[in-house]
Amino acid sequence: MSKKPKVLISDKIDQAAIDIFKEQGCDVDYKPGLTPDELKKIIKDYDGLAIRSATKVTEDIIKSAKNLKVVGRAGIGVDNVDVPAATKAGIVVMNTPFGNSVTTAEHTFAMLMSLARHIPQANAQTHKGEWPKTKYGGTELKGKTIGIIGCGNIGSIVAKRAQGFEMKVIGFDPFLTLERAVELSIEKCELDDLLSRSDVITIHTPLNDHTLNILNKDTLSKTKKGVMIINCARGGLIDEDALKDALDSGHVGGAALDVFENEPATTHPLFGYDNVVCTPHLAASTSEAQVAVALQVAQQMSAYLIKGAVENALNLPSISATDAPVLMPYIKLANALGIIASNLTKEAGDIEITYAGEVSKINVKPLTCEIVAGYLSKAMDDVNRVNAPSLAADRGIKITESTTEKADPWLTSITVKNGSHKVIGSIFGTNQARIVAIDDVGVEAPITSHMLMIRNTDKPGLIGQVGSILGQDKINISDFRLGADSDGHAICLVATDKAINNNTLKMLRDLSLITQIDRLSF
Repeated sequence: MSKKPKVLISDKIDQAAIDIFKEQGCDVDYKPGLTPDELKKIIKDYDGLAIRSATKVTEDIIKSAKNLKVVGRAGIGVDNVDVPAATKAGIVVMNTPFGNSVTTAEHTFAMLMSLARHIPQANAQTHKGEWPKTKYGGTELKGKTIGIIGCGNIGSIVAKRAQGFEMKVIGFDPFLTLERAVELSIEKCELDDLLSRSDVITIHTPLNDHTLNILNKDTLSKTKKGVMIINCARGGLIDEDALKDALDSGHVGGAALDVFENEPATTHPLFGYDNVVCTPHLAASTSEAQVAVALQVAQQMSAYLIKGAVENALNLPSISATDAPVLMPYIKLANALGIIASNLTKEAGDIEITYAGEVSKINVKPLTCEIVAGYLSKAMDDVNRVNAPSLAADRGIKITESTTEKADPWLTSITVKNGSHKVIGSIFGTNQARIVAIDDVGVEAPITSHMLMIRNTDKPGLIGQVGSILGQDKINISDFRLGADSDGHAICLVATDKAINNNTLKMLRDLSLITQIDRLSF
């Protein structure tokens, strides 16, 4: 009889999760509140470690975890886990990204109802013995238009709740296909259209370069007068100074914020506004959500330890021990191709992948997962090569693969096509991953940690202008590759020694020769 996997639970967790581990055939020790030294001393005895946010799984802890196979985080964030160290040690890191979707969507509607009917203010005055019956005239939601920015898992649940209130639902999401929009009964539209038509705007996107301050002075000015703004997603999606100005002018009728750019937000310019409802990042804080993520992590860890099944792993590709040495050089290339493909167009669409030459002879399924993960990373958090295919399917994005033995003029190549755009990569020499062409413009460049992809008019002066601006921020250019077509359109791939901040990026965007610029992080 084989030995049962042994699991340590080092944070407070629901009893039902403990029961699942036992029912699935694991031995469980429940020891919340361990000090780092205590955890380090005993972790060598366990195959699995289930945590919440209190336990810090550091490199030091991982070095002592000689038998550990999986760390499961009951929740989304894994900031308390050294994922690179775990990966290096061969430890799978899992999280539970969807356990709080319903509760976040419900909090969004609680915030909307509170804002529309002035519930916090009326409640406070009534408790004081006042009777402000005529002071707080509310807004009926029936028949109003709600604009949802980000129509993924949480956004789609908000849409269903809004339809229950007989609201008209419109949505902006570059990764939402028309077929999926029809399925959700959402009218897919462009951002400017959503801004001008919505009585209520709610945001449900991750925070990245493409969504930072997505509601700013310019976009807020395009909204309908009296619009209500809801943010239960991420601080930084709204320019808070611009929102204050819009509230002060009366253009924005009210706002409900569960998240802030700087947290904990113990002071804030919007505190005290009669038409602003604030909560302290409570969207996921329900007993049901906490139980849900606990049950989910127990099920995932048990399935991995007992059956070898993998779900919501952050660092495990579907690669066998035999395939690993051959595939590894391509993994880096595949992720980079997906990221670049997502930046070539504002509209998401079906992805066509062609494996040519030597790569066509190996197991390409893990590479496809890596391409899709890179492609979706612009639009969502916590996407990885394991969950990327299902997330793409949820968005209605179709993935097709094809192989061919011919890869002229290269020995091996991967082509990723998204609509009319495509990017091609290859492996050179001793496993060097390189980009070789973008939209039929030849531009051979090695893949480095920090890069810029620039579309520009092919005229003299660009290289000097870019170098001068980067130099002002003490950013060194480690590689600069430029390609151009016969029509005067050029593409640059610039490698830098560190990440480029928002101010420097804005200065580059303002250059007259540049038509598009994107930060790439690999």
